[in-house]
Amino acid sequence: MLLSVVLALFFILLLIGVPIYLVLSGLAVLVWTVEGNPLVSLGQQYANHLNSYTLVAVPLFVIAATFMQRGGVARALIAMASAWVGRARGALGIVCILATAVFAAISGSSVATALAIGAVLIPAMKQRGYPITFATGTIGAGGTLGILIPPSLAMLIYGIIVDESVPRLFLAGVVPGLIQAALLMAYVRYYAVRHDLPVEDPMDRQQFIRANLHAMPALLVPTIILGGIYSGLVTISEAAGLSAVVAMIVSLTFYREIRLRDVLPILADGVRQTGVIIFIVLAALTFAHWLTGAGVTRALVTFIERMDLTALQFLIAANIIMFILGMFLEVISVILIFVPLIVPVLLRLDIDPIHFGVILVVNMEIALLTPPVGLNLFVLKSVADTGIDKVIRGVTPYIGLMLVLLVFITLVPSVSTWLPDLVFGAR
Repeated sequence: MLLSVVLALFFILLLIGVPIYLVLSGLAVLVWTVEGNPLVSLGQQYANHLNSYTLVAVPLFVIAATFMQRGGVARALIAMASAWVGRARGALGIVCILATAVFAAISGSSVATALAIGAVLIPAMKQRGYPITFATGTIGAGGTLGILIPPSLAMLIYGIIVDESVPRLFLAGVVPGLIQAALLMAYVRYYAVRHDLPVEDPMDRQQFIRANLHAMPALLVPTIILGGIYSGLVTISEAAGLSAVVAMIVSLTFYREIRLRDVLPILADGVRQTGVIIFIVLAALTFAHWLTGAGVTRALVTFIERMDLTALQFLIAANIIMFILGMFLEVISVILIFVPLIVPVLLRLDIDPIHFGVILVVNMEIALLTPPVGLNLFVLKSVADTGIDKVIRGVTPYIGLMLVLLVFITLVPSVSTWLPDLVFGAR
């Protein structure tokens, strides 16, 4: 009875627009109280979840992304990408994909990537006569690479929930991320030729060298993060701390689009964003703990057994469920609500959690572009100062490409597991 009431309240509160962190935390308090547990034990439960070295990395990566977003890094990366592909027809579209891919390896956030690159490239594309639908669609789709290419905040939180190796998860996103970037660039090239988009003026040798040298400080951040992790010199949380420090130094000393007086407001903004994420994580983990105790996960496993689903059939069903959830919930919420329920099923069906993590994140990339709640849609609407209908039309072809990628990754697990197995050894 209590379970039915809680689930009904969950969907009703979401439908009337109550923020997800209030829904989850409110229901956690409700079930804790109804079952006669003292609220002080709920606080202890939160403290237990907070006692995680991996969770420390979340605020540090968010702060690093905030510095890189505001500190001039996007301009430097766009200039470097333009130096390499500027002579191609529709070059600004290709530049967009290259720049978002590199910025993704710095920020770990899709929204930060789309916002930082879009703020620079959308005005430039408008000025050069690119259709606004194409401009916003390309940046929106490229921005989703922020949660697939490492370091990825979504992968980090997934790793915390399933107690899986975060370095393995980070590596698992590399090959799918490169495939996605290649697919997006192929479509950009096709569109550019078909619609006769402009060709940019070529750079001379000095401009080429200058653009690349100017981007070198920005490339320090992914080098430090990934190099430190995979060399074994630093842990995930230590790499996150280094990335925040280096991002601040690079923004202040090399690109100088922020000043010392801006540091505290940027830190405050990063902490504010982190506070929301951490609160959602704590509430969702506590709620998931209660669901497990209430027998929901056991019932789900039993249902799967009775249905006699194969691993592939379950993955297809999970993709459909995640696609629907992604239309109405933001990324972190979907991960925190859905994943704890299906972890026992993954184990039962012998599905590699690394493979499923990549499937999950590609679904969440698509969720960022699908109405009514796709965050990248609203970021681009704001940056481009255009109607949401034009943004949706712009991202639609890219959603189709990403669905093709999702099917491929679902059917071919080695795309996700090959690189982690190569580096760390097969399990």
